[in-house]
Amino acid sequence: MTEYTLASRTVGLDVGDRETHYCILDMGGDSLDEGRFRSTRKGLAERFQKMDQARVVLEVGGMSPWMSRDLESFGHEVIIANSYQVGRIYKGQDKTDRKDAETLARLGRSDPKLLRPLKHRQESAMLDRGLLHARHILVRSRVRLINHVRGVVKTVGARVPSSASPQFAKKAGPALPEALRPSLDPLLETIQRLSDQIKEFDQKIEDVAAQKYPETELLNAVHGVGTLTALAFVLCIDDPHRFKKSRDVGSYLGLRPAQHQSGSANPQLRITRCGDKELRCLLVQCANYILGPFGRDSDLRRFGLKLIERGGRFARKRAVVAVARKLAVLLHSLWVTAQEYDPLYQSNRSTWPCSVWWTPEMRGYSPSRSPHGTEDTKNTKTVYRRVQGGDCEADPRKRPLGRGDLQGSRSVADGGSSLVETSRG
Repeated sequence: MTEYTLASRTVGLDVGDRETHYCILDMGGDSLDEGRFRSTRKGLAERFQKMDQARVVLEVGGMSPWMSRDLESFGHEVIIANSYQVGRIYKGQDKTDRKDAETLARLGRSDPKLLRPLKHRQESAMLDRGLLHARHILVRSRVRLINHVRGVVKTVGARVPSSASPQFAKKAGPALPEALRPSLDPLLETIQRLSDQIKEFDQKIEDVAAQKYPETELLNAVHGVGTLTALAFVLCIDDPHRFKKSRDVGSYLGLRPAQHQSGSANPQLRITRCGDKELRCLLVQCANYILGPFGRDSDLRRFGLKLIERGGRFARKRAVVAVARKLAVLLHSLWVTAQEYDPLYQSNRSTWPCSVWWTPEMRGYSPSRSPHGTEDTKNTKTVYRRVQGGDCEADPRKRPLGRGDLQGSRSVADGGSSLVETSRG
């Protein structure tokens, strides 16, 4: 975690589209200078390039990436404030750009952690994300046009046959009523062009992922995750080691429930929906596929289906969001550890979940010593189960194990059946 010390000078910047207001404070908190400059690279350099080293605080926004990089090149310490957090702090009736700049400076001077500082991605990652944003806009435009065509056709009592979006223009053309062709034929041509462009972007994304981001191959191993989602995840996270735990990624992407605890009241709220919206939507789409009819057996699918079995008004929606969060955690873990994906990893390593059972072959096994001669030094409940020739539940000779069945006996061989020991606290 970054540790902050008291800076000799602290600068607050309230960045605007045309002008940026600034406020400079000394170590004691007194105002040294206030003013404004043009929100351009030239204006920023004229004001801060020759200035002594200082701590500069500005809110995250459209211009904060290049401003922060330029300020760091000038030798300044830059803090990118979380706009949601800042809005809660200085929200009031008397708000001006000049006062906002002063408030940022004072917050950055006293305790920068109140600003929940953010870190911008690398410039190369931001440029590559442009491909994903452009494709997203094309897809969204195509969806709106398709919905418009379907809606207009319904007004005259006709229907467009169902089809996937890439084939919509070809299948919808013959089904259009003659009276609507002058207005809808141009839209079908536009939809077809958008589909062709989206296909080109898909190929570009495949090439970029293969050439510049080989780690996406690890993420593609998860059934239901394609190159688009894998690349979006890698470009959004940028540096996987900035998260102490993989579980933090779910919160970073806004997939955990919000909290508003006060006294004994702790209501259950919706997810925060913070972070990258496009990546969150892609993860939800992957979760829907995993839980759908084409999803393969995996820990993620089993987890989601158990949540659905609980029932409730929004059982499936809750399950989809929960699987999306677990999927984000899984992708980060695979990326950091570089391990090969095992869809049933948790199921294979989990302890035996059933009760303690006894079979005739288990007579003489000591609970204080494993079949391999290893002492059980923990104060835990020892369980033996068969792993060769079927598990214990398949053995018709089973019966519940009594407290004294395994006490005071010695460990002997099982005549060809191996037993494994699992402990429960």
